[in-house]
Amino acid sequence: MTGGEGGIRTHGTENRTTDFESVAFDHSATSPQRLILPSKLKIRQNVHMIKSVHSLLSACIRARLCALALLGVALLVACAPEEASKKPWREELTVIVSTENNVDSEFEFKLVNLFAEQLHVTLKLLPLPQNQIMQSIVANKAHLAASGLRSNGNERVKFGPSYQTVSEQAVCSGTPLRRMAGLLKKNITVVAGSAQEAALNEARKKFPALHWHARPNQSVAQLLKEVAEGKLACTVANEEQLALARNYHPNLDSTLDIATPSILAWAVAPDVDAALLAEAQKFFTLIKQDGRLQRLLDRYYGHNKQLESDDAAAFITKAQTVLPHIRSLFEEAATLTGMEWQLFAALAYQESRWDPQAVSPTKVRGMMMLTEDTADRMGVTNRLNARQSIIGGARYLLLLKDQLPPQVNEPDRTWLALAAYNQGYGHLEDARVLTQQHGHNPNKWADVKKAMPLLTQPQYFEQTKHGYARGGEAVNLVEMVRMHHLMLNSLPIGTVPRLIPPTPDYKLPGKSKNEAQLHPSSNAINKLSKPSKSLGIHHPAKDGVQQAR
Repeated sequence: MTGGEGGIRTHGTENRTTDFESVAFDHSATSPQRLILPSKLKIRQNVHMIKSVHSLLSACIRARLCALALLGVALLVACAPEEASKKPWREELTVIVSTENNVDSEFEFKLVNLFAEQLHVTLKLLPLPQNQIMQSIVANKAHLAASGLRSNGNERVKFGPSYQTVSEQAVCSGTPLRRMAGLLKKNITVVAGSAQEAALNEARKKFPALHWHARPNQSVAQLLKEVAEGKLACTVANEEQLALARNYHPNLDSTLDIATPSILAWAVAPDVDAALLAEAQKFFTLIKQDGRLQRLLDRYYGHNKQLESDDAAAFITKAQTVLPHIRSLFEEAATLTGMEWQLFAALAYQESRWDPQAVSPTKVRGMMMLTEDTADRMGVTNRLNARQSIIGGARYLLLLKDQLPPQVNEPDRTWLALAAYNQGYGHLEDARVLTQQHGHNPNKWADVKKAMPLLTQPQYFEQTKHGYARGGEAVNLVEMVRMHHLMLNSLPIGTVPRLIPPTPDYKLPGKSKNEAQLHPSSNAINKLSKPSKSLGIHHPAKDGVQQAR
């Protein structure tokens, strides 16, 4: 058993912020400024112009009025619309971004939005394939290019301040390579125009025999998938991209860095205004000092390295075999609370591995591992009933989320509530107080998770209101739920189908008859269509838990 109990509340649309971790990422929907895209009007105008010229010349020949025709041509050409150039950045900041829809793009997009907000300017995005980004910024098509670009060793353009450093690793099918000499014999495929290709160019200065194929209109994730399936011999990915991919393809591995780590930064146009560079320097200095950059890195990459290969494989297997039988229960809980069913499913997996009969040595039990007291408060009469456990746990999570101060925003609100689900709201508040005492932000999970483990140390917990707590356990639960939640959102459609609710004697796949007898049915997943009794939310105002100030 990895966690005690807890609950988060999501309020319909109230206090809701954009979820930048969603796989279904829409640049135009999430931008604080309007998204400006190229218009087809100019093409239509040019077509009409050409037709008009043709007609006029024909008339000219027939009427022998060539002088008049030439004058007409000159007037039409003079009036033809020219290709619009980018506006001054103080009026409209034009930024090139990647067309890829992945975590890296979302991270870059969030950074760009923060920068535009600081400048108080309209943001215009130009989505381009990775292999066209560098040539477009060199041609002054935009003010900036934000697409995970490797700044070190690149003399073609100027770069702004760096914001992330990642190692570039060779990933091959079969046994991981340990020496560059082995890579020289491999067929390597990388994304054209990527930081990985730039790293290979640096490596080739030392190893001239190094060769590769640059594939346009592809993503690093797609190439890693092909390597995992044995369709490609080798590719190159940075450490974060590989860590994320290994959760879906546990056979991927690497021990070989091909070059110096990539120092990622925004590329700037050759005609860049020095004032814009100064603003970028000021922006990154500020977000590094106030912790926003580190929190963003933690938000998008902080949970990448949590799962071991065996754990990832086991999760994917159960997501395809066990989860379809109970998915409808999580969806019902999502409808009741306004939260994502994938979040509840991820929490239940971490608590019980989706076993409705689970029991821990501390007497918490059921799919959502509820204590007897919490079950009573949530109106759950049978903790081993999967439907009651899931709905009770979901509503308790919703309740904890609702207790948090209004200034706590998403997604931190959810992560903090998950920590309270595991160790109790009082211990979470103790950790938030410690966080504030150490000069950090008690409303940010990236800061609070550093204080949670301190609750096991006497010099800290003896000074708190609620005493000792297994804070490290709460941190582990939150990070695992984050990873499983991301994986469920990233699995291809159809991987977790909806199945007809199971029969009353349903048991988990793989349970033997004798093992099933040890845990009588107890109507674990029967009567699924009937609502359970009194599952109303009880606000524990009488608990007297004080907010962190």
